Amino acid sequence: MDIEYLLWFQNFREATGNIFTPFMAGYSDFAVSILAFVPAIIYWCMNKRNGLYLFTSYGVSRFINGILKVTFCVYRPWIRDSRIIPAGNSIKSATGYSFPSGHVMNTTPMFGGIGVISRKKYAWISFLCAIGILLTAISRNYLGVHTPQDVFVGMIFGLLVLYFVAKIFAYIVKNPEKENYFIAAGLILCVLAVIYVKNKSYPMDYVDGKLIVDPKKMMSDAYKDIGIFAGVLIGRYVEKTFVKFSPDGLNIKSVLLAVIGCVLYHYIHYGFRDIVRELMGKDLGNFVSMFSLMFFTIALWPVVLKIFKASK
Repeated sequence: MDIEYLLWFQNFREATGNIFTPFMAGYSDFAVSILAFVPAIIYWCMNKRNGLYLFTSYGVSRFINGILKVTFCVYRPWIRDSRIIPAGNSIKSATGYSFPSGHVMNTTPMFGGIGVISRKKYAWISFLCAIGILLTAISRNYLGVHTPQDVFVGMIFGLLVLYFVAKIFAYIVKNPEKENYFIAAGLILCVLAVIYVKNKSYPMDYVDGKLIVDPKKMMSDAYKDIGIFAGVLIGRYVEKTFVKFSPDGLNIKSVLLAVIGCVLYHYIHYGFRDIVRELMGKDLGNFVSMFSLMFFTIALWPVVLKIFKASK
């Protein structure tokens, strides 16, 4: 049934001359790249707790997705059925295992979290965020890179993460002295996850003498996800212990600093990542670069914001 569903989308693409393909591909990329700037701006300029809620949910969801992918090792739709032909060049970014959808699990905490913090004052934003989640899921099916169960399970896990992180945040508000226990528990999970990813067994299926999916690549991708979660945890500890910044609100100076921060965020995500991978190797480089990305966002750039705020 899932393959037939994807074939229906494929026939629809062909019947419409792929008129919607550029939008679906562009939106799918936007959902995992540009969208992350919104939580950063919220965290730096508007509401520290709300921004931290978004990044924590994102980090937890990435962590879980990375572990689930290497646990289930589900092949992509076109590997399961040669009739599936992914749209455009979407296959280039859809390597490795399929279940659950990383795009959906990455964007659900972002869109969903923005919807949660907006629901009381701006219900229309919550509505648009719900549409954003659904459109991300549909785009992955439309492009032929994920099955319905990939995106459905990704969406469910993303929503569950939002719910449980909100509960943890509410508990910490009442018991702030317990926050370090949660940070320590998260770091222990990161260590255990690295051991698990490195030592578990992976399928070694070949076609024409080539591995269908190289386990080394999937291990390396999982280290990215673990690095993001670890960066959120350490970044939060350093910020709350030493930095202790507070957003300055939306004004010309704070917005300008946020724009500069987003440019640096983008560089760390892509340019710095390549440098670190070249120096440290792909596995450690992926972990360090993604750790640095979250640590910069949550702890380092707030130092700059605090300095400029004090210079008034």
